[in-house]
Amino acid sequence: MIVTLIVGCEVGFWVLLAAGLGVRYGLRMPRTGLALLLCEPLLEVVLLVVTAIDLKHGGRADWRHGLAAVYIGCTVGLGHATVSWADAQVAHRFAGGPPPVRPPRYGRARAVHEWRVAARWTLACVVALALLQAAIWYVGADGDTGSLRAWQLRMVWLIGINVVVAGSYTLFPKRERAR
Repeated sequence: MIVTLIVGCEVGFWVLLAAGLGVRYGLRMPRTGLALLLCEPLLEVVLLVVTAIDLKHGGRADWRHGLAAVYIGCTVGLGHATVSWADAQVAHRFAGGPPPVRPPRYGRARAVHEWRVAARWTLACVVALALLQAAIWYVGADGDTGSLRAWQLRMVWLIGINVVVAGSYTLFPKRERAR
């Protein structure tokens, strides 16, 4: 049931995003479109509540509960950037907006961009880590929390990978080829 709900939340995210942007630019109703976009966090609240209820009523803490925490963390850390990206694309293609800003390709600007990306992923992982830890405390010492701890380890690895990638752009900046 949890996995089905996660898939439903992901589908709901994209449906609400498309509906919000469609209403905002297609029907020229920016406030109504914004209201639809602001409904997206409600999906994660529902997922969080259902996951907590499942654990409360004797559900064994397993990979599905960990996946729910990671999904919520990723939505918190990456959702705003995704919505902003989609908004810029739709505004440009359908509403005569300026072309979306592309990420820089070289030098310090690229390194700064990579650190911003790493910060978003770090936020996503920290939120997931906090939710996973809350679930571990919620289950208590009597329950099997091994899979939740495994998800925590994955989140720490993901933070490390993002820091290494961003650091590599800082230490070894990509330079534009001479023409």
